[in-house]
Amino acid sequence: MLPLPGRYNSAVRELAAQRFAATSAAWKDVVFDRQYDLFSLADAQAVEQEALDSGYRFDFSATVSLESEPEKYKRPEKAASAFADGAVTDGRRQVGVGDNVIRKTSSVTGPVALISKIEQVMGFLADGVPDGTIAVIDDSGGTLTAPIIEGFAGVICLGGSVRSHLGILAREYDVPTLMNCTIDTLVDGDVVEIEVTAAPPAADAYETGDTGHARIWKIEG
Repeated sequence: MLPLPGRYNSAVRELAAQRFAATSAAWKDVVFDRQYDLFSLADAQAVEQEALDSGYRFDFSATVSLESEPEKYKRPEKAASAFADGAVTDGRRQVGVGDNVIRKTSSVTGPVALISKIEQVMGFLADGVPDGTIAVIDDSGGTLTAPIIEGFAGVICLGGSVRSHLGILAREYDVPTLMNCTIDTLVDGDVVEIEVTAAPPAADAYETGDTGHARIWKIEG
């Protein structure tokens, strides 16, 4: 069982057990005729709200991100020759490619933040997302960053497709986003430019392999 359902189910069982113990009645006399004395709609809403208020909803997404799979945020060996030794032109070097979700009239530039932990999201919720921030997340990060998605100047996602959950959120909040990205190693604070002027993939692109046409540059110097 995933952490959030496990937490919810445990809370339900604990409350129902306490309520049943307080009745001093036989189970057969309570379970069918007095079940709402044990657990009501209001109880369900209270348990859910407590979990949401604690930020626990983000936990599963966070545990499959940077901390447990750090290689996702590093340059794949296959891409090394394509990006790592690329020339610097006009003060920038290409460090990746991806699939553009929303076509814009100009590219987006800003410092990156590698986001993979609940604590980061909660910090951004409390203090706000710094202006111009471009989030770098893995394919589980759509759920992790959903509460703060509209605060980003752009998003680089290391998985998924333009029709993934994150792609839907990006269109809903009009956030420039590249999906299915392959990148050179980036660290917090690196300034990048993402080519959101590129055409989004065609409907059959993921079947034909015609993807990865939006470029990502790192601003050097």
